[in-house]
Amino acid sequence: MDLIETLRSTGAVREFTAEPVADDVLARILDNARFAPSGGNRQGWRVVVVRDRAIRRRLRDLYLEGWYRYLAQVGAGLVAWAPVTDRAAEEVALADAPRIAAEAARGAGGFAEHLDEVPVLLVVLADLRALAAVDRDLDRYTLVGGASIYPFAWSVLLAARAEGLAGVITTMVVHREEEVRSLLGVPPELVVAAMIALGRPVRQPTRLRRRKVEEFTTVDRLDGASFGPG
Repeated sequence: MDLIETLRSTGAVREFTAEPVADDVLARILDNARFAPSGGNRQGWRVVVVRDRAIRRRLRDLYLEGWYRYLAQVGAGLVAWAPVTDRAAEEVALADAPRIAAEAARGAGGFAEHLDEVPVLLVVLADLRALAAVDRDLDRYTLVGGASIYPFAWSVLLAARAEGLAGVITTMVVHREEEVRSLLGVPPELVVAAMIALGRPVRQPTRLRRRKVEEFTTVDRLDGASFGPG
């Protein structure tokens, strides 16, 4: 595929056909994704390909707990778990999660409820010993270390797109990280960065909606003139 076309048409996909993904295809995706950049070229990612049905179901259940809490916050007009937010309003919103879960249980369910059935389920781990997190000691939420991990996760989606597949990067299970680490036999120096679901998409998005460059880019200062074409 053309690089620019791939960049402009690789969106988050959560609905897959039942067609399995062959091991050689998944191996090729990971083989191409491994060329993602990382700090010091330390490549501090590890990947677990989850196949065991019991482990998949447990990951689904851990995901669902966070998913319903996420929906409760979004339903209250909040950005779920935003580092800067109204914590009191968040607590009020979270009280609605059990109702949302009960309502979902009465339906057919969507991606979250059927997470254990996706063709490919990957857990991406980050080795904390390999991350140059220069914001580690700042008095705020730490973010920078992810720059050495998430380019790899994104490259997995790009490589999958070239294979006619699609998927989504999700971090929902991180709120139950200890259980995930125990489930997968992960040592303390590694943490859960994301899960990636992959498969043959029911529909491949081609017209993604994003803000224009001039809406998020300025010159010299944040309050400077907008930067854009022309």
